[in-house]
Amino acid sequence: MAILVRLLQLLVLLLTLPLHLMALLGLWQPLCKRWFPYLMATLAAKANRKMEGKKRELFGHIKEMMGASGKVSLLELGCGTGANFQFYPLGCRVTCLDPNPNFEKFLKKSMAENRHLQYEQFIVAAGEDMKQVADGSMDVVVCTLVLCSVQSVRKVLQEVHRVLRPGGVLFFWEHVAEPRGSRALMWQQVLEPTWRHIGDGCYLTRETWKDLENAQFSDVQMERQPPPFKWLPVGPHIMGKAVK
Repeated sequence: MAILVRLLQLLVLLLTLPLHLMALLGLWQPLCKRWFPYLMATLAAKANRKMEGKKRELFGHIKEMMGASGKVSLLELGCGTGANFQFYPLGCRVTCLDPNPNFEKFLKKSMAENRHLQYEQFIVAAGEDMKQVADGSMDVVVCTLVLCSVQSVRKVLQEVHRVLRPGGVLFFWEHVAEPRGSRALMWQQVLEPTWRHIGDGCYLTRETWKDLENAQFSDVQMERQPPPFKWLPVGPHIMGKAVK
């Protein structure tokens, strides 16, 4: 199986050779950073239509985090275009963090469309190093379709744990690897080296549920869901919450 995967990877590489050459020469990444927000704006809108019920159910739990003030400090990690804003309840003070500054104009549009939220700031930073966010300063962290593309899932979850107050909650929705031994996983392995360029660093074969279970959270609850788009190589999704 491993030899077959390698041969098929080589075939895909040859078919997409210009892309890989541009990446090797350092020309692809700047282009990807500019056009990727446009791609995500389109896909996020389609995903929201398909996942609206599930997202409303998940983010409906944010209300439970509100104290007497009726306010919640919320950090969205890898905020992208702000596609989740419409699902957040009134009373959220939202801090946005993303390593790609080109998302900012999409964020401003989402902010204008969701005035029931209070926006604190947009931080351009990677999830592995959120030093601009103070220890224990957040009631809620939201992370959707982000852990697939970070450099270190373990370090990101450590940072999430640091910025959450005791009893704070991480809400997540992430795509993960297909089952081991399946033909679908084989194709993910074949396509992953090329997909990482197309998807701005996205890995198809991460078993992110293991990282969540092995992090320092006191309670992790998750459910597995089919992918919203059958025509993309991304696999099943996990949705749930992790309590500090």
